[in-house]
Amino acid sequence: MAVLRRIARPMLASTFVTGGLKTLWHPEQVAGAAEPVAVPVAERVAPLPESPEQLVRINSAVQVGAGTLLALGRFPRASALALAATLVPTTLAGHPFWTIDDPDERAAQRIHFLKNLSMLGGLLITAADTHGKPSLARQARRSAHQARRSAGQVRKSAQRGARRSARAGRRSAEAGRRRTRRVAARSAHRAQSAAQRTPVPGRR
Repeated sequence: MAVLRRIARPMLASTFVTGGLKTLWHPEQVAGAAEPVAVPVAERVAPLPESPEQLVRINSAVQVGAGTLLALGRFPRASALALAATLVPTTLAGHPFWTIDDPDERAAQRIHFLKNLSMLGGLLITAADTHGKPSLARQARRSAHQARRSAGQVRKSAQRGARRSARAGRRSAEAGRRRTRRVAARSAHRAQSAAQRTPVPGRR
C-alpha cells in the first residue's frame, strides 16, 4: 500500500499543479468565468479580496502549494482537503453545463464536470486515508474508554480497600473485646482466689 500511495499521490496532484501554475501566470483567462462564483464567496468571507483576478490567483496558489505537498507525501490529508476546497468553486465556475444550451458543448462541459467530481472523490478518499492507523476520532474513543475503565478499576480498588479496612476494624474491635473479657475474667478470678485465702476474723 505504501508503494501505491507514492505512485497515486503525484498522479492525483499533477493536474492541480500544472493547472494552478497556468492560472497563476494568466489569471485573466479564467477571471471572467470565475466571477459569478468567486465574488459571492468573497462577499461572505471578509478577508478575501473582491477582485476576481486576485481570487483566482489565491485559488491557484493553494492548488500549486497543496498539490506539491500531496505529490511529495507531506501532510497528505490536509493537502487533499485543501485541494478539495479549491476544486469546488473551480468546478462550479468552469463547467456549469446546466447553463449551456448547445447540446455538444453541454455534453462536453458535463464530462469535465463529472471528471472534476471524480477527482473530488479521490481527494476525499485521500483525506480520509490514515495509513492503516486509527483515526483521531477512534483514538479519542479508545482513550475515553480506557479512562472510563481505569476509573472503574480505581473505584473497585477503593471499594475493596474500604471493605478490607472495615473487616480489619471489626476484627480488631472483636479482638479488643475478647482481650478485655479475658482480663476482666482473670482479674475476677484472682480477686475470688484472694478472698478465699484471706482468713475471716473469729473463725478458727
